[in-house]
Amino acid sequence: MRIFGIDPGSSITGYGVIDRDGRRLSHIDNGIIRPKVGSPYTARLGTIYDALVKLLRQFAPNTVAIEEVFVAKNVHSALHLGQARGVAILAATQAGCPVHEYPSRTVKQAIVGYGNATKEQIQVMTARLLGLPQTATTDAADALAVAITHAHTAR
Repeated sequence: MRIFGIDPGSSITGYGVIDRDGRRLSHIDNGIIRPKVGSPYTARLGTIYDALVKLLRQFAPNTVAIEEVFVAKNVHSALHLGQARGVAILAATQAGCPVHEYPSRTVKQAIVGYGNATKEQIQVMTARLLGLPQTATTDAADALAVAITHAHTAR
């Protein structure tokens, strides 16, 4: 089963692709989508959407796992995050992929064993779990963590 994980954000959206074969997880790819700084917000959403459409075509996942919205520091940030998530969910559903959503706390618990884990702990554990030669960026590691969480949950 190929799982495409997404850590949505309007400034940086992380993605991670893994394969699950029984209990074995294999890293396929990870990275970030970074819209042009200073571009209009709607253009940034378009950049995220277009990039995800291309990546979903390229990797042809069986399913997509995405992090749920968390309570942001302010309403404006929460709305922007929700819109970035909406664009990601739209790209996945239009690609014919079922979408599974996971709260951040659940992902941290699944990867590190502690619901208040730091981003650095997520980076280290995703690298360990997938046998990566180096840690992924924080946003890509978060996306890989969501994908790994789904791989363990979907058994």
